[in-house]
Amino acid sequence: MSSPSKSTVAVIGSGLIGRSWAMVFVSGGYSVKIYDNQQGQAAMAVQDIRKQLLQLEEGEMLRGSLTAAQQFSLLSSCDDLALALDGAFFVQECVFEQLQVKQSVFQELEKLVGTDVILSSSTSCLVPSDVFAKVQNKTRCLVSHPVNPPYYVKLVELVPHPDTTVTVMDHTHALMTKVGQVPVKLRKEIDGFALNRVQAAIIAESWRLVQDGIISVKDIDLVMSEGLGMRYAFIGPMETMHLNAPEGLEDYMKRYGEGIQRVLSSFGPVPNFNAEESKSIISEMCELIPSDQQHLMARKDRRDQLLMNLSKLKKDL
Repeated sequence: MSSPSKSTVAVIGSGLIGRSWAMVFVSGGYSVKIYDNQQGQAAMAVQDIRKQLLQLEEGEMLRGSLTAAQQFSLLSSCDDLALALDGAFFVQECVFEQLQVKQSVFQELEKLVGTDVILSSSTSCLVPSDVFAKVQNKTRCLVSHPVNPPYYVKLVELVPHPDTTVTVMDHTHALMTKVGQVPVKLRKEIDGFALNRVQAAIIAESWRLVQDGIISVKDIDLVMSEGLGMRYAFIGPMETMHLNAPEGLEDYMKRYGEGIQRVLSSFGPVPNFNAEESKSIISEMCELIPSDQQHLMARKDRRDQLLMNLSKLKKDL
């Protein structure tokens, strides 16, 4: 089985996620070949990455111990899939979030790589059983789900197919750790994985609170950014509870468990996010941040800058 000591990673798909993955892998010293089935797209992605690396270096936010020039030298583009896969020990797929497309890609990948090459998907909402349904050897297949944008938010969910071996999970965990990501292992597949299930719970209750006239869109976001998010940027909900009672988690549940159950029982049904009454929430959000590209891109750039600064702070601490 392949190990992180081998040096070449193939990234299949040159969109935003593919570019981010490529930047992550070269920051860890790996040679990366980017492939795209659209002629010239991979080459364009490489040049865009070059600009990003130089900007990050100028802002002293470049990851890894190599210079931007050294990292860029590890990067190449391919319009030929077989050439992109040649010598790769790990393949990270980043194509469209469409099941049939991903299944077709992995069928083709399996024909072109050796049996010891790990096949990984970046899917955010498709379970491995579906993604790899048409692959013959599923033991070396898994989902490595990044958080957008992966270069600044380091969590990666590793989700196994029911046939995935422990060795493949361990090697992928080691690889992700080596390139500076923070991998977490799911013990089995589940719809939404872990991050999106937790996120969906937060979205649903936030939506209900605004929809029911309890709080504004602006203020529910402040509840997270200036309240829960302050803690959760460094410790998770389980540790938060453990630390919020004199004698730890068991003591916390004795004190607050009944109240938590009462609050949970008061939650309403899953909101219909496309219902007529939801339009007022969307309108309220668009008053705060208009949905045209100029305003959205400015806020996304702000988000990325803040995430870079927070990542640097966490590293320094």
